Amino acid sequence: MPGGPRKVVQAGFITAANLSFLTIGFVGVRFALWRCKEQCSRSSDFKTFVARASNMTSKVINLLERRARASGPTAVNVLPSPTCVASALRMRMCPGDRAFDRFLPHELRVVSSRYWTPLVVALRAAEWFDELNIRTLVDIGSGAGKFCVATALASRVHVTGVEQRLRLVSAAHDLARLFEADARVTFVHGTFGETVLPEADAYYMYNPFGENLFGPEDYLDNDVELSHARQLRDLAAVKQLLRDAPVGTCLLTYNGFGGEVPASYREIRVDRETPNVLRMWRKIRRANSGPPYASDAW
Repeated sequence: MPGGPRKVVQAGFITAANLSFLTIGFVGVRFALWRCKEQCSRSSDFKTFVARASNMTSKVINLLERRARASGPTAVNVLPSPTCVASALRMRMCPGDRAFDRFLPHELRVVSSRYWTPLVVALRAAEWFDELNIRTLVDIGSGAGKFCVATALASRVHVTGVEQRLRLVSAAHDLARLFEADARVTFVHGTFGETVLPEADAYYMYNPFGENLFGPEDYLDNDVELSHARQLRDLAAVKQLLRDAPVGTCLLTYNGFGGEVPASYREIRVDRETPNVLRMWRKIRRANSGPPYASDAW
């Protein structure tokens, strides 16, 4: 779960560098809709979605987010179903955060843009995971499970989310079941640094310790310890995790994590076109030699 400043991006608009996997032209629309229709043909809302989307040309739009912004009293009734959203993610089409977030409890939905990973980031991460043959991933501070579920749907990776707030773990389980992703997503209730993490090909952090720097009025809730001392313990735990990880382990960071990446890791992927910087590191040697890499600033 993140903290710190984030670049503001208006919902539904996509940067040029991400067009290759977030949007499609006329031919791509027809093919993707045919595939999605095979999986969603029983969904009445999808029939409406197909009827409108099938007339699109090469104009770039976000297919499902457009429906989420529909006006009028019946807009909620025509939003895509979980089956349609899941099918879009499996094809690495971005259904839009609002289309996905509507399946979160209200109190978690309204804070999604601040705390949960955007879908464009999850889709880029999924692409990297499959390119690098990453099959197991641990999300440190998995929150309501948005990144875990979206990434599992869009890639071949098995994801374990570790979260300290029990109510978020419960919401994450519900989300995984709703999107039928629970076969490849596991959630663990525990505190990082105290809970034993499973071994994995990669670890993901979306600035999970930044909330320690907030004022009490900006906390998500008061259910867990949040303090500068807690932040220092968390960063020490990350340092040990990265030091003890075997050669070949990858680290994925979005908006940093507030600490330093050891010199034994090398950056192998970076995307600066996502709302905040997304980086992938891989451990290339056991011993550290040279200064560590600074994490992205909060």
